[in-house]
Amino acid sequence: MSTPLALFPLTTVLVPGLVMPLHIFEPRYRSLMEDLLLLDEDERVFGITSVRPGRSPEAQGLEALYPVGVEVVVRSMERLEDGRFDITTIGRRRFHIDEVDTSMPLIRADVTFLNDDSPSERAQILAREVAEAFAVYRTALAARVGQGEESNQEIPDDPTVLSFLVTAALVVPPDERNALLSAPTTDERLVLAHALLARETTFLRTFGAVPAVDLGDAGSVN
Repeated sequence: MSTPLALFPLTTVLVPGLVMPLHIFEPRYRSLMEDLLLLDEDERVFGITSVRPGRSPEAQGLEALYPVGVEVVVRSMERLEDGRFDITTIGRRRFHIDEVDTSMPLIRADVTFLNDDSPSERAQILAREVAEAFAVYRTALAARVGQGEESNQEIPDDPTVLSFLVTAALVVPPDERNALLSAPTTDERLVLAHALLARETTFLRTFGAVPAVDLGDAGSVN
């Protein structure tokens, strides 16, 4: 069953559990924030979706968006004197976009929420392999971007949380990151993540290069 949801298209990919601060300055999103202030905290939600490179949701509608996004809950809101907002959001659950309405400045969609499966026995095995590959990848990446050593962030044991952490942290093109987010099951996401980690680690060690994509801090996964 589809659920209506306001959309906030971005060029980045959010995952469940990821904390994302946002600076709200466009009038359509300021209006959304004003509406959310009238609601209880757990009802202050909207959807973050990723825009395909070179596309415009306003002009091309659904074709401009990757099909899977993440509902976020607004955890803090600060209204600035000029009407802008600084907010902090956290990804809650994935959804599939069924239809979009671009007739108004604020894009709205009908979405179907996706249930993340309980980790299987295979997922537990895959998670151990991915955690090892992720640690090796982080060491190689840190050496190439001048950090000197790998991150000391603890790698989670939960297979689903790990799969989303790797999705957020991998420095790969948008199509591949969105393929990870869209994977139907944790098992499938872990299999794809392992393959991408192995490939990217090889690139880093062989060519000493990373893809020309955003290297900014992706946030933190709970």
